[in-house]
Amino acid sequence: MSELLDQVDKSRLPRHIGVIMDGNGRWAKDRGKPRVFGHHSAVESVRATVEACAELGVDCLSLYAFSTENWSRPEMEVGALMQLLVDTIGSEMETLLKNNIRLRSVGDTSKLPEATRDALKFGIANTAKNEGMELILALNYSGKWDLTHAIRRIAGEAAAGRLNPADINEELIDQQLSTREFPDPELIIRTSGENRLSNFFLWQAAYSEFYFSPVFWPEFRKPDLYAAIIDFQQRERRFGKTSEQLS
Repeated sequence: MSELLDQVDKSRLPRHIGVIMDGNGRWAKDRGKPRVFGHHSAVESVRATVEACAELGVDCLSLYAFSTENWSRPEMEVGALMQLLVDTIGSEMETLLKNNIRLRSVGDTSKLPEATRDALKFGIANTAKNEGMELILALNYSGKWDLTHAIRRIAGEAAAGRLNPADINEELIDQQLSTREFPDPELIIRTSGENRLSNFFLWQAAYSEFYFSPVFWPEFRKPDLYAAIIDFQQRERRFGKTSEQLS
């Protein structure tokens, strides 16, 4: 692990890392266990990733914890995930406070069970004064939901005569998204070998670098994160320009 950590250039870290935590169910199935076992086993992966990002000095870490589509999963699994969120926020509070991490959330949390909402509110309030890394839980979130609500608000302003449609630009849309307080993710990691966004940060990921890890999320640890960051740092981010222009 130390060899990989030594290769990470702390002066060129991505400001915001997003993680699509995938593979819990398949990992559990391979071991003859129920899917819920995989979700519970993944808590250690969350802890390791959060601690590693905080130790490195990453500004923001977003974890895609529950999508709007995940409601279609079996009711027992959804209930277990909601309870796991409650338990994890409580059990990891000491880690958040120790590492000066501020808990945040994006998504339509009004649809979450009351106990889950209360735990989230507690975590956000209890870490509000922390000034280190921001840990953003994407809960009942999807990129399409985010864009739909942003467009709805903009349309309302235009219909009320408070906004000229000709003034709608990228900056205005950015300000209507649930992520408006955070920089766009520079690096998005997806585990378990799947190569898709799954409705995560569709607008915000316009210029993100993607890293697809074959590791199932319950086995993802600090060296896997370091490998993703090292790979990110070896890429040339041109933003439409040529290599010659950058040099």
